[in-house]
Amino acid sequence: MKTCFHGKKKLCSLLFTALLVMAVLGGCADGTGESSGDNSSKESVTDSQGTASTQESTQEQEASGDMYGGSVVVGIQQDIDSLDPHKATAAGTKEILFNIFEGLVKPDENGHLIGAVASDYTISEDGLVYTFTLRDGVKFHNGNAVTAEDVKYSLERVSGLLDGTPLISTMSAITAVDILDEKTVQVTVGSANTELIYSFVAAIIPAGSGEEEGADPVGTGPFSYVSYKPQEGIVLAKNPEYWQEGLPHVDQVEFKIVGDGDTALMELQGGTIDIYPYLTDSQAQVIQNNYQVISSATTMVQALYLNNGTAPFDDVRVRQAICYALDKEEINEFVGGGTGTLISSCMPPTLKDYYTDLNDTYGTTANVEKAKELLADAGYADGFDMEIAIVSGYEFHMQTGEVIVEQLKKVGINATIQGMENSEWLEKVYNGREFDATITCLTSDMTPGYLMNRFQTTSGKNFINFVSSEYDEVYQKAQAAIDLTEKAEYYKQLQKILCDQAGSAFIQTPADKTALSNRIAGYKFYPVYVQDISTVYIVE
Repeated sequence: MKTCFHGKKKLCSLLFTALLVMAVLGGCADGTGESSGDNSSKESVTDSQGTASTQESTQEQEASGDMYGGSVVVGIQQDIDSLDPHKATAAGTKEILFNIFEGLVKPDENGHLIGAVASDYTISEDGLVYTFTLRDGVKFHNGNAVTAEDVKYSLERVSGLLDGTPLISTMSAITAVDILDEKTVQVTVGSANTELIYSFVAAIIPAGSGEEEGADPVGTGPFSYVSYKPQEGIVLAKNPEYWQEGLPHVDQVEFKIVGDGDTALMELQGGTIDIYPYLTDSQAQVIQNNYQVISSATTMVQALYLNNGTAPFDDVRVRQAICYALDKEEINEFVGGGTGTLISSCMPPTLKDYYTDLNDTYGTTANVEKAKELLADAGYADGFDMEIAIVSGYEFHMQTGEVIVEQLKKVGINATIQGMENSEWLEKVYNGREFDATITCLTSDMTPGYLMNRFQTTSGKNFINFVSSEYDEVYQKAQAAIDLTEKAEYYKQLQKILCDQAGSAFIQTPADKTALSNRIAGYKFYPVYVQDISTVYIVE
């Protein structure tokens, strides 16, 4: 069995190395037939493109007592939907829980997987058996040491082995979780999948605590839960027994709900929050003299998501007409200052060897005549009325909606924005599927199947009600493919089907512009949707 240790730069296996080279633009990670050494202490000063990020290169300091203590306030746009890490749905919730919980592995700021609760793992040559070695000295926030029984319980809970209900769909591939000894857990899966290792970021919680996590969450992360007030925020405290030496730096972090864009701007101008991500270009312009404004590429996919199960959006010609009606270049420039990457399907371009550029299909500027022609052919020569549901707290999406409303007017579609709280959006739009259209971002990890799986006809995450037997068949082939060139080709076919059928009007992968107080340093961007406060420190 070959091995791959990040810190020693040894050769990885061709199979999984190739997958992650594609996924993270040249990175090396561990996979089928391999073992992963512990590289958790390795620090890297890079952004998601592999280049030195401005704030870290200019503010990097040696560790000292001056870097510890104090508190920070992070502004967030929405309330959380669950404190249970296995049941949380909203990306805005998961980015907070990243600080409380850890899986056997977790991503670093380059998208590589590193050891967390596990210090090491191996995957059998046939890809069916994962063996994890538990890290010494990892404790839950309640002071108890993490045991193999805790890991077994957590994995059986998320996979559905515990009660027949999988809480994380990809983990339903698990057929058995066995304890080999007090430090070793073996996981058996039904079929090989080169992407499955990323699912082991699923939180490890104390055995038997599942029903308690939603009220009093206990994890192993750098911060422990203190309190939560609906519509106000959540407070976390430093975990003094965190296994990773030197982290975290601050004693307390408050994730404060700041509501709509106007409120966020007032908070920023008043200096009451230290960190605020996902700025619009106009917000960045207003506060740039008082804050550090930094940005990085993301794996988020912003779109005007269309409910394929509701008239008139059940007609592919109507959906295609909307795609032709949008001027994505104008949206990108107005809302993000031109920093986003325009797309026409649901795959982040950062997964470069799986991504295919389909922008020629509808163009990146509006084709009003083609849109009107398709609407007339579908029986809507005079247009129609529609509502666009948007979470009010996300100013980026609200501004996108305002631009789209004006663009749709030009082809005869009268669209109105329906602002709502995140809880209402989750209930009515995402879970209830009671909507015409919605503007949001879907977030991805560093695997190509993470987003593409949700458009299968029977997927519980298929909130747009996309139906395509061809898509379903190709997706199954992509999952079964072991050869990565073949796998990549299947994923490109999936993108084209979704684009040609206009499953939704895909717009861009927006850059993440973040405001940082001048008293803050050590902030790191991740290519996945998290807010890691463990490395943040105060320089005052």
